[in-house]
Amino acid sequence: MKRAAPSKPSSAFEPRQARAVAQPSRKPLKVAQWRFYSVGILLAILVATLIFHVASLQVLPNADKGYEFLQDQGESRTLRTDVIPAYRGVITDRNGDPLAVSTPVSTLWANPKVLLQAPHRWAELAQALKLNKAELEARLARYSAKEFMYLQRQMSPEAAQAVLALDIPGVYEQVEYHRYYPAAEVAAHLVGMTDVDDRGQEGMELAYDAWLTGENGAKEVLKDLRGRTVKELRLVKAARPGQNLTLSIDLRLQYLAHRELKKAVEEAGAIAGSIVILDVLTGEILAISNLPSYNPNDRSRARGAGLRNRAITDLYEPGSTVKPWVILAALESGKFKPEDIIDTNPGYFMVGSKPIKDHRNYGAMDLAMAIAKSSNIAMTKITFALDTNTVRDMYERLGVGQPIGTGFPGEAAGRLPVLKPAQKIERANFSYGYALNSTVLQTVQAYGVIATGGIKRPVSLLRVDTPPEGQRVVEKKYTDQVKEMLRRVVSAEGTGSKAQAISYSVAGKTGTAYKAVNGRYSSLQMSSFIGMAPIENPRIVAMVVIDEPKGGGIMGNGGIVAAPAFSKVAEDALRMLQVPPDNIRKKNESLVAEPANKTNPKNSLAKDERSDT
Repeated sequence: MKRAAPSKPSSAFEPRQARAVAQPSRKPLKVAQWRFYSVGILLAILVATLIFHVASLQVLPNADKGYEFLQDQGESRTLRTDVIPAYRGVITDRNGDPLAVSTPVSTLWANPKVLLQAPHRWAELAQALKLNKAELEARLARYSAKEFMYLQRQMSPEAAQAVLALDIPGVYEQVEYHRYYPAAEVAAHLVGMTDVDDRGQEGMELAYDAWLTGENGAKEVLKDLRGRTVKELRLVKAARPGQNLTLSIDLRLQYLAHRELKKAVEEAGAIAGSIVILDVLTGEILAISNLPSYNPNDRSRARGAGLRNRAITDLYEPGSTVKPWVILAALESGKFKPEDIIDTNPGYFMVGSKPIKDHRNYGAMDLAMAIAKSSNIAMTKITFALDTNTVRDMYERLGVGQPIGTGFPGEAAGRLPVLKPAQKIERANFSYGYALNSTVLQTVQAYGVIATGGIKRPVSLLRVDTPPEGQRVVEKKYTDQVKEMLRRVVSAEGTGSKAQAISYSVAGKTGTAYKAVNGRYSSLQMSSFIGMAPIENPRIVAMVVIDEPKGGGIMGNGGIVAAPAFSKVAEDALRMLQVPPDNIRKKNESLVAEPANKTNPKNSLAKDERSDT
């Protein structure tokens, strides 16, 4: 019988896999349901929280630090509102020729906080701006806590772009406007000037600053972190340009007047001068110029004395130019007629302890000759024959001692005191242009009344489209009589013969007043000539004033230093205004008066250009 094979003995060295097969299989691990749902709920909560947070950041407007907050924060770093500078109104002459225009320029500025982080570029920047490096560093130190600092204002766009091309961190550009004056010093005193911020500082720029100034606009732009504009997003507010201003002056006449004034001042060796041309039909100032002047395009040489519009702002004693006004008062009073004779013998007249003198003894003369010879004695005697303030009241009616109302900054009103009967010296002084103060423009306005036949019109520095009617202040018959007397002044026998024009009849008056210095009258003179043309139907009144002609005395009188400039200005101005010639010089030269003093004719007819003070 076969024996059964013995089974293999178990060995400790059997593979584990074999043993594992022999072992019974385990049951799968079971997770409690509450744990499963807890984890699921937790994950759902986390997802919901994430979704809510994202929604709160991007959708919900009222959440703390929601999307509005984040947008504001982002926009505050990239969105900027830039100013759109408004264009200042243009100033033109009456014919539309520009006197003041604004041109776009570039201004460079810096953010000091950014620029301070690039000290290695400072030397390059300073060199490009033509600055001292130490100066630039000092300015950066002063503005270190700020985010804005001007580097250089109102540069040419080309120069600014050359600096920007260096790509220096923190350096930016903005557009501004710079005022340019094509007529330069010729019209500087009337037009004036603006400051670097385009605000009026002098003249009509200041007087009409609100009219000329526009209203800045605004636009929203997107900028990068370096401050460069990436995109213009929207227009917030459109800029409103300033309104234009049309002045009364004619630039052609302005150049003419300035040229002749400059020539007269230089030839007389004077320290200053003024000239005014008035259109008597409208009251418009066609030209007004003063010396010394300044160039508003280059103010480095502008000084206080050169900034004043002397014809409007400076007071002076008008001297003998008031004598026709005395005659007007005398004729109007009814106490005098043109043919009345005034005896000025023996060449002086005592008023109390003060002698009133003429240049020499003119003897007896009629009213026309009294003006032609500019007799102080005749004017004094006429004034004493009138009521105390008759002459003073005539001056006031003509506009002396009152604001003209041009609106020009610093316009002077003058001084015209009321006199008492006992003030005989003052009354005498009044009769030949002392003890009162006027401006050149007031004197021109007063002669405008004579030229228009007694009508006083407002003086305007702006173009007048509809001439005002004016106000009658003197009867025409009296002003016509005085005009004929003024014709005698520019004849061969008068003090203003050098004022004659070639093609036009003229009439006028010389004036020479001594200037008061430290309360006393000195030898310094203010010499002038004022006249009108053509005589029959005057179109213009012009006045030339020469301040302190060199040497003074006889050779510095108004008939010598101011009358020739008037002659040239009147002739050329009337031609430019296309006024037909009405006369030739020979007609004026033929006016020779008959001797007023029958017993001593040599005392009244000799040519004399000196006695006009």
